[in-house]
Amino acid sequence: MVDHYFSAQPGSASSPREIRAVMRGRAVSFVVDRGVFSKRGVDYGTALLAEALHIPSGARVLDLGCGYGPVGIAVALTVEDVRVWLVDVNLRATQLALQNARAAGVAERVTVVHGDGVDCLDPQLDFDVAALNPPIRAGKSEVWKLYRQACGRLSGGGELYVVIQKKQGAESSAKYLRSLFADVSVVARGGGYRVIRCRMRFPLRDKKILPEQLT
Repeated sequence: MVDHYFSAQPGSASSPREIRAVMRGRAVSFVVDRGVFSKRGVDYGTALLAEALHIPSGARVLDLGCGYGPVGIAVALTVEDVRVWLVDVNLRATQLALQNARAAGVAERVTVVHGDGVDCLDPQLDFDVAALNPPIRAGKSEVWKLYRQACGRLSGGGELYVVIQKKQGAESSAKYLRSLFADVSVVARGGGYRVIRCRMRFPLRDKKILPEQLT
């Protein structure tokens, strides 16, 4: 059985272990496992993406394709009053993400959802910021679909951040993203990666997290 990190049910035998990383200036531990993305440690592109995110206090954030949760958990640790949704098609990854959010002490502000793209979320839910390290090996059609889904779930002034290697199609991704967004620019570079920021047309709304939204 071929075991991809974008498989819904990884076929490899579970063998969890703990890794350590510095994310957005914070030292964090994560439990990882076989059959999930970047199981040997947080990869350079993911760390670069997390560092490049500009997130206002109180924002709603979508970590689309969250894996075991490093980006979303780092955001919850470093941004005041933020609320984060972690979504991944890989069941093992989402189980790890929930475990890691609890271990980091941010589970009350993090919602972990197992599902394919944003269709598993409340259709009325939108986001101020979305982050995506796209599953390049899943193919361009799947990656393009995630771009469209993220675009459709942003608030009026929302932003999508995408990290992708130059050799894996950063330029073609930027070209496609310009068909969806008003403003597309590269905001970080390193290790052959590019972080592309895509902006909607209107200012970010002043959102506050209400107590009932934390349940």
